[in-house]
Amino acid sequence: MTVTRSVAELLARASSREQVTPDDARSGAVFERVVVGPDCYFVKQVSFASDWIMRASGDHVCRQYLVWQAGIMDQSPDCIDHAVAAMGLDGVGADAVLTIVMRDIGGFLVPPGDAMLPAGQHAGFIAHMAALHSTFWDFSDQIGLTTMAQRIRLLAPDTIAPELTATEVPTVPAAAAAGWAALPGRSPLLWQLARLVHDRPEVITEPLAATPRTFVHGDWRLGNLGTHLDGRTILLDWALPGAGPACWDLCWYLAINRARLPEAKEAAISRFRAALEDRGIGTGSWWQQQLDLCMIGNMATLGWEKALGDTDELSWWEAEVANAAARQHIPIPR
Repeated sequence: MTVTRSVAELLARASSREQVTPDDARSGAVFERVVVGPDCYFVKQVSFASDWIMRASGDHVCRQYLVWQAGIMDQSPDCIDHAVAAMGLDGVGADAVLTIVMRDIGGFLVPPGDAMLPAGQHAGFIAHMAALHSTFWDFSDQIGLTTMAQRIRLLAPDTIAPELTATEVPTVPAAAAAGWAALPGRSPLLWQLARLVHDRPEVITEPLAATPRTFVHGDWRLGNLGTHLDGRTILLDWALPGAGPACWDLCWYLAINRARLPEAKEAAISRFRAALEDRGIGTGSWWQQQLDLCMIGNMATLGWEKALGDTDELSWWEAEVANAAARQHIPIPR
């Protein structure tokens, strides 16, 4: 039994435990609200058997636990609150169950829905993303975290195929399958480029390796984000951690949250670059190459979502990715 004493003792002292289903839950994890004395906690349990993200990303080692155990989460800058109070692992390998105990900060999370994100909150997320990346600049993965190839192929058709045979197909893989089926008809260019990157991720990963790396959280979607009254950013669900390019988190944020962003994507990109520069990270020699490659890589991961959306959004990504591929001399199959 490898559950940490703090997790075991905390749950043993609980006066109430109530199973809940968050509005934005997507992974297949089990959630509880736990009361211990005057304090409320949110408990999440995940395993390879229950969590499709772990399976799709090839996570047999509970990477969230690895970054917690290594102290990486606690080394984040003061403007980032991961909200984790304790974490423990029961079992080994694919049979392991990870228990994450978080302070109940639900009242400060971005509300679900379609409302536009307040401009100040969005600006805070961008600034604090840059702060996280600058803190871990030149980060090297020594503990077996998510690779860039696993990131790029997270939702590739062959990756999600086993999930589609489940009795209850997870929501995101089901949507991804529908989106990939629709993409050839809506954007042959994005479809052909996605196929190329799925088959040969090294087209993206090898040139990216020549650009600077940092610690990448991997899932800056609004369902994982919030803001404290003092302005600190809440950043939850460290399920896809690893070494990688700063622009990956940026492009993911722009792609997955696009309907609720209060400014144009070009403005957000400039804002992020300026935030890195303000923290002493020179970007002149590598910025365009890294941004281009991350644009292409993100569309290999999330192009299905654009196929299910509106024409203007799809057209924006199609044009950006086509220009990025041309600048990086990546031929698009016809």
